[in-house]
Amino acid sequence: MPRIMERFFKILAVMVVALAGAVFSASGQIVSDNVGNVDSDSIRQAFDKGPYFGLYKDNYFIFGPAIGQRITKENTNIKFQISIAQRLTRSTLPLGTYLFLFYTQKCFWNVLENSMPMTDLNFNPGIGLTKPLFVKNRFVGKVNLVLEHESNGRDGVESRSWNKVSLGGSIMIDPRITVHGKFWIPIVDGQNNRDILDYCGIYQVGTSFMSTNSRWGASVILTKRRGWKQNFNTALEFSYRIFPRDNQYIFVQYYNGYGEGLLAYKEFHSQLRVGIVIKPKLFSDY
Repeated sequence: MPRIMERFFKILAVMVVALAGAVFSASGQIVSDNVGNVDSDSIRQAFDKGPYFGLYKDNYFIFGPAIGQRITKENTNIKFQISIAQRLTRSTLPLGTYLFLFYTQKCFWNVLENSMPMTDLNFNPGIGLTKPLFVKNRFVGKVNLVLEHESNGRDGVESRSWNKVSLGGSIMIDPRITVHGKFWIPIVDGQNNRDILDYCGIYQVGTSFMSTNSRWGASVILTKRRGWKQNFNTALEFSYRIFPRDNQYIFVQYYNGYGEGLLAYKEFHSQLRVGIVIKPKLFSDY
């Protein structure tokens, strides 16, 4: 076990450095007033003149055990996510929208097992429109309309895939509080996951909070599974900025429910993991 742990921490260090160097800020300089309200002109300039390539969702690398059961090498693993966005239009399209190409990859890695297998890789590309929202010259959020595909890249009985047309939005009801929701029209084409909506859900809602000094934050994400019962997959997240001027946070994520990964989407998971996260500016997409 000591050799396994030593190997794990070496790999963890390499992956964190690689992740930190591989992703970039999603926008340019953002200007806010003394109470945290974001200036609309700086947002428009960030979209029009900022880098085309940036972050989409949270990029994280976390490790931890299952909760409520005996801890083993099989149920204690690494979960990491890389999520990027590429703006495809130089300026606005009709209705003040921008065309983006999105890509998110999520992986579950059993580093404590002898062969250190990556047990589940989920690929989630998409293309869609993003519209920034303004009220009285103040940026208050954005809306995304995206055509998404998600699959695990396997064949045979382990193949999982589905598509969806999703409409999501994030609204800053306060400079430090954001509410978000996402609804989708599913197109389930996978032969081995016809019942995926019973586990991976039909919509999600949540809220995020960031402290006044932007050093620590918390969020909750609820994904409603299909059916009339109050059955939700729940994710609780806490983050603490390591250094005031850096975009890297100590990250804690607790997941409770089904559908955490595509391969074992029917299995219930209660998992606590800790690691590092790199967040987009202003707020994260989900």
